[in-house]
Amino acid sequence: MSDQMTVLQPEFLDVGDGEAARQIAMLVRPAQANTGLPALVWLSGYRSDMSGSKAIEIDRLASELGAACIRLDYSGHGLSGGAFTDGTISRWLEEALAVIRHIAPDRMILVGSSMGGWIALRVAQELARHGGPRLEGMVLIAPAPDFTSDLIEPNLRKKERTSLEQRGYFEERSQYSPEPNIYTRALIEDGRRNRVLTGIIETGCPIHILQGMKDADVPYLHAMKLVEHLPADDVVLTFIRDGDHRLSRPQDIERLRNAVKSLIR
Repeated sequence: MSDQMTVLQPEFLDVGDGEAARQIAMLVRPAQANTGLPALVWLSGYRSDMSGSKAIEIDRLASELGAACIRLDYSGHGLSGGAFTDGTISRWLEEALAVIRHIAPDRMILVGSSMGGWIALRVAQELARHGGPRLEGMVLIAPAPDFTSDLIEPNLRKKERTSLEQRGYFEERSQYSPEPNIYTRALIEDGRRNRVLTGIIETGCPIHILQGMKDADVPYLHAMKLVEHLPADDVVLTFIRDGDHRLSRPQDIERLRNAVKSLIR
């Protein structure tokens, strides 16, 4: 059925007020009639967008099953407005929640990659507090909750600390793009306010984590630490011995598809 996938046109949602207003791009695949399946919601990683290979595969799976699929670009990413350097976890979380509430599926499964795993966990917390679509499950790919405080801050070199203090950001080379990664002081400070690995995380849904053991960006011990904070939920952690951070190889995509299908009731 994959060759019959309807090509989706981006839609735009205005989020925020005044100087914080920005247009958020979404690609929304409607459910086919009467399948009764939860919507699949894709949450990208840092500097990734909704046209990445894993995002497309999740949309393809939704199309095959007849489920709805919701993808978005955070501000400063992909087709969305706003400056990347204005981005924080709070801001990108606000955008994800705005899109979810705007489309308003009855039930959904969140699929979060890297930083998108952190956003997914925060979405679950916010939905638990304020209501919204029912969360039926999560698939987290190399999840990076609290990466600013747990993975970046402890490893800052003197030069990077100085740059943060004097310029408000520092840069590091990216292995995925010719443009450097930019980490702002605002992102790091806001990250502390959004930490989830501080106590029990109650998502109220089953979770499947896929983690490569050769991941150079998010060590596999970080996934084990996350599991310790999810004592109340049905959690499956799959280690992929030769897997990297991206987990985009055909065999990784197959694991991702199977993990999502295993959560669809």
